[in-house]
Amino acid sequence: MSDLTLTIGDKNLSSWSFRPWFLMTQAGIPFTEENIKLDQPETRKVLTEKSPSGLVPFLTHGEIQIWDSLAIAEYLSDLFPEKQLWPQDMAARAFARSISAEMHSGFSALRNVWPMHFLREDLNHLTSGGVQREIDRIDHLWTEARTKFGTKANDDEGFLFGKFSIADALYAPVVSRFITYGPVKLSDEAAAYMETMSALPAWRQWGEGARVEVGGTQ
Repeated sequence: MSDLTLTIGDKNLSSWSFRPWFLMTQAGIPFTEENIKLDQPETRKVLTEKSPSGLVPFLTHGEIQIWDSLAIAEYLSDLFPEKQLWPQDMAARAFARSISAEMHSGFSALRNVWPMHFLREDLNHLTSGGVQREIDRIDHLWTEARTKFGTKANDDEGFLFGKFSIADALYAPVVSRFITYGPVKLSDEAAAYMETMSALPAWRQWGEGARVEVGGTQ
């Protein structure tokens, strides 16, 4: 279904845009990409005219518009059931939805103190203000997902639940932050998961797009 259009913001900075873009690209879902440059004089006017929420990302499918990254992911799961964007096992799926919802609504300290800066890898940063507590929580979630479900999957590909899922897309910007502001001390399972994610062609493609947007200076 190539009539899907995903509207996103700057690739270097827009963590919410990264999630559905990464999901669709890695899952092989065809779409047209539309970019709106953020923090420009005309940005607010453009978003007000185009976006249902006045924000990015949003997905357009014919007359339907879906905003919010998790809502977009759920819509795509309904639209492409053959992609199996959630784990097929009921227990794994429940866990995946729980940690995705926690990512979607939580970890405010990490978001605020460590904003996404995809192209940087040398921004060592303080872990005050609750950041370390949230790092520890994410480490626990990744490790539990991998040990309880991922490593036991028949088709384990190194993702949280074996095969790539919406949960991986939701946590992709966290992987980026850990690279940017790290090194971050993680369990062996969680560290290996980061390597799996950052080695993906979709990951490199997003980075290449970010470099083009900033003029190839980083």
